Amino acid sequence: MGILQAVILGIVQGLSEFLPISSSAHLVIFSNLYKVFIEGNPAEQSTQEIFLDIMLHLGTLIAVLIYFRKDIIKIIKSLTTGIKTKDFSDKEAKTGLYILIGTVFTVLIAYPLNTVAEDLVFRPCAVGVLLVITGCLLLGSEIYSKKISDKSNTIDIKTSIIMAIAQGIAALPGFSRSGLTIASGLLCKKDRVSTAKYSFLLSIPIILGASMLYPLIKIDLKELIGFNWQAIILGTIVSAITGYLCIKYFLRFLGKYSLAFFGYYCIIVGILTFAFFAFISMGL
Repeated sequence: MGILQAVILGIVQGLSEFLPISSSAHLVIFSNLYKVFIEGNPAEQSTQEIFLDIMLHLGTLIAVLIYFRKDIIKIIKSLTTGIKTKDFSDKEAKTGLYILIGTVFTVLIAYPLNTVAEDLVFRPCAVGVLLVITGCLLLGSEIYSKKISDKSNTIDIKTSIIMAIAQGIAALPGFSRSGLTIASGLLCKKDRVSTAKYSFLLSIPIILGASMLYPLIKIDLKELIGFNWQAIILGTIVSAITGYLCIKYFLRFLGKYSLAFFGYYCIIVGILTFAFFAFISMGL
């Protein structure tokens, strides 16, 4: 794994983690494309590449923490006070409580899907199919949302749980985490910007947990010594910077435009991904 590959994947992760186009799908697609055109074969991911994926997600987590730092501090303070006083009437305290509850639901859904998710990393055709489904869900939620005139900007416990379940399902590469959670929020009659903001905050515990636990469980720590740390660190930094800029401008975009563009994008890329890698697998 070289620096060029790490930088490219860092940009891809930073953009696709927050845009509703599935970061995991794009990492799978670009990683496999890199192997086909640069290395000459679509070989399986090495342990180092798996660790790079984790670090790139950590980079986007850093982007969320920096961008929403003021909101996060308020939520932590209010949640702490709420736990002490057993009073969660404050908006920030409720948000913090909903995120904690939502994280439990996400883990309950995502954990059983872990083996399937790991297998899909080596099946870009299947990832393409799931990407098409993501696109259809985005378009469907937008059509439904346009029919709702009284959208709310407040996330309630019901919406939080539904979004958390969607986040768990999105453990499968091809299902966009932000796409499924935002679509779920729209189907619960919430507005785009509030739903997207909550979606980003909801991702924090999951990404943090995966970044810390996965290496301890799946990777032999002795292997870390031989990794290309220059490439990994640079890719992580690129992912964080790209992710920060993506959050900033994506929220502005949602304030004016719909998710339809991303729905069509997912469908087109999904179809092309399926067709290309099906073509490659047949050796044509």
